[in-house]
Amino acid sequence: MIRRQDGRMMVSGPVTLGNVAGLLEEGRRHLAEGVRSVDFGEVTEMDSAALALCLAWLRDAKAAGGAISFSNLPESLLTIARLYGVHSLLPLH
Repeated sequence: MIRRQDGRMMVSGPVTLGNVAGLLEEGRRHLAEGVRSVDFGEVTEMDSAALALCLAWLRDAKAAGGAISFSNLPESLLTIARLYGVHSLLPLH
């Protein structure tokens, strides 16, 4: 689930292969409306799909000439990013 608060997206609940497609599209709508910050502080469960989601939103923001940053990424997501060698691609806030 995604909600907006003060110009940022707040991602909550699970972020897994089972629901990532919906989150991707919902997030894209918010990015198109100018959101530039994504907070994962309320995520309750995640798998590697969460990393794919972050990278897709990064790609979308850059393609539109913008940038986004992430905050409160779960340590497990950062571990996956380091294992895949993409940790440096995630702009952390």
